[in-house]
Amino acid sequence: MTQVADAVRECAEAAHAAAGSIAAAGADTVDAALLAIAERLLDRADAVLAANKADVDGADLPPAMVDRLRLDPARLDGMAHQLRVLAEVPHPQWSRVVRELPGALVEERRKPVGVIGANFEARPNVVVDIASQLLKSRNAGVLRTGSAAIGSAAALLDEVIAPALAASGLDPAAIQLVRLPGRDTARALVAQPDLVPLVILRGSGDSTRELTAEAARHGVRTLAHADGGGVLYLDRAADAGKALDLIEQSLDRLGVCNRLNLLLIHRDRWDDLLPGVRQVFDRLGIAASLPPHDHPLGLEWALQDGREATVTIAPVEGPAAAARLADAETSGLAAGIATEDRAAATEFLDTYGGTGAFWNVTTRLLDGFKLLGVPETGINVDRLPGPRGPVTFLDLHLRQFVVTQR
Repeated sequence: MTQVADAVRECAEAAHAAAGSIAAAGADTVDAALLAIAERLLDRADAVLAANKADVDGADLPPAMVDRLRLDPARLDGMAHQLRVLAEVPHPQWSRVVRELPGALVEERRKPVGVIGANFEARPNVVVDIASQLLKSRNAGVLRTGSAAIGSAAALLDEVIAPALAASGLDPAAIQLVRLPGRDTARALVAQPDLVPLVILRGSGDSTRELTAEAARHGVRTLAHADGGGVLYLDRAADAGKALDLIEQSLDRLGVCNRLNLLLIHRDRWDDLLPGVRQVFDRLGIAASLPPHDHPLGLEWALQDGREATVTIAPVEGPAAAARLADAETSGLAAGIATEDRAAATEFLDTYGGTGAFWNVTTRLLDGFKLLGVPETGINVDRLPGPRGPVTFLDLHLRQFVVTQR
């Protein structure tokens, strides 16, 4: 454990030493660096894909997790596109006058956090997503990913991100990667309050909750994405064709948090809609978990090894009941209603307290880039004030009040 703690602290110290380079960077420099990362991502695609193939070939993971791990030319193109879009997003106003007092001005300023940690599942694309958000928000970072993706993550950092930062005049040490495998590195990352005061946590619910508690013991703040699972309610006034299309759109990828996990059907439409739902499931290779259930209704199938291709189905009495059930039984990530009745939609949307609520639209849209046009560092589902939903560079700052004489 001492070796692990020393390795993580070394990364944190390197990022801390380089943080000033990022904090002082001008908007043009930051955007140029993002464009350079996009260019190198494609120029060095062969090296990145070779490292990723080695990771995939050596992975002992269920199919849905391998899908998250795998990179291909199309995914690299998509990552480069997101970087180019991010470079075009206007930078926030770093200071503004919020009030005039007798003889004084009250100014609100945005300040970088300094070094932000990130612990995330074995998804190489997240390396670029988070690094780009840290850069755009003028923060340095220490990244720690699942052991299966370390080779891919190292290739992305060494072949793409670090050289692009250096070519743009920024310190390439600003983005660090913990290269030792094992979960002890995650625990060490959330135990560095003097160097890494904030850590973004993504992954399975139990591990993320454990790390959140560990971070709290060390005085480290977290933005945690612990649980997922999308909910879709088929209302009494649902159009059957639209409903089935929504189901299919919501199951295009099984290893993601915002996929369809729990399907609720109005009790009056159960016999009418269920056969069509089963036909779609059969065509997609999805198993239906029907009543009586031997598991919690909100069980997140994406995290169940070997059973990812499953959706829970249950009857409900109406829109408000569906919304309350989604609140009570799931993480509160996202829930949607399929209906042609505006009053029913309003009742559902007003009752549901989760992070994202949808009407005749798939919960797969609860994603930083799809929803806001900006890559995300994760989706925060806390029911507390602060950044909730997709967390982007706009959320990764400290607020400071400066009062000066007039």
